[in-house]
Amino acid sequence: MKALKETHFNFPNQSNFYKGKVRDVYTIADQYMVMIVSDRISAFDVVLPEAIPYKGQVLNQIAAKFLSATQDIVPNWVLNVADPMVTIGRICEPFKVEMVIRGYLAGHAWREYSAGKRSVCGVVLPDGLKENDKLPQPIITPTTKASVGHDEDISKEDILSKGIVSLSDYEKLEQYTYALYQRGTEIAAKSGLILVDTKYEFGSADGVIYLIDEIHTPDSSRYFYAEGYQERQDNNEPQKQLSKEFVRKWLIENGFQGKDGQTVPEMTPEIVNSISDRYIELYEQIVGEKFVKADADAIASRIESNVLKAMETL
Repeated sequence: MKALKETHFNFPNQSNFYKGKVRDVYTIADQYMVMIVSDRISAFDVVLPEAIPYKGQVLNQIAAKFLSATQDIVPNWVLNVADPMVTIGRICEPFKVEMVIRGYLAGHAWREYSAGKRSVCGVVLPDGLKENDKLPQPIITPTTKASVGHDEDISKEDILSKGIVSLSDYEKLEQYTYALYQRGTEIAAKSGLILVDTKYEFGSADGVIYLIDEIHTPDSSRYFYAEGYQERQDNNEPQKQLSKEFVRKWLIENGFQGKDGQTVPEMTPEIVNSISDRYIELYEQIVGEKFVKADADAIASRIESNVLKAMETL
């Protein structure tokens, strides 16, 4: 299967280019961003060597759906979904924190908890919880937004004391984060899913806070199937989940956690295709529609044509 690993466009009035772990971002006239969601995949802040077919399309289309479904809560950066893998939007100055919110004890938070910690990002957790238990109430566990290297856990108190975000802005980010998570939880429930945890990124432009980047995708979120959740918890069984955690677990089982000296295990075609299938499964489960694969014969040419067409309307 064909996948888009990297791009090398030169659009009219292009003023900058940034290559992230997964996204290629082109700045147009210092006014607009063309965000291309590639098929690259990262885990433990490392970009893995093989791209995953249709992953970029899945992420871009899920994000577009949820950004549209939450714009009554907070305005977002999107102006045009130009291609199955591309969103064009306004440029915002990002806040240098990611707002991670957790409704259940899973993933990184569980790893910290099981190591004996009872405080995550300054939030105290009660004793006696099991992996994947529902928390008494959702908690916000922010991380720093690192330009290179690993994002780091940080408390609200440290964010404010270091002046990373002002108190008035941070209180708005908290308010938006709780409201977005509540909306995401309600939408997921209609599709038989539990939104376990997720992260949001925000930026500002002309004094307005905007929701930026992607939301509620398998790269930024963890989902459990609601059916059988409680039974599996009662029986101490692993939850059936749709998220990128299965990629992390596969890496851990094969001796890789992004640490110095570790080597990424071989990503065979079978592994690559199984990851692709899992991303498509999540799309169909949460969107409630069959995933329609975009033409992959000439992905770069298709994207360039669609972006140029969309730019004419900006």
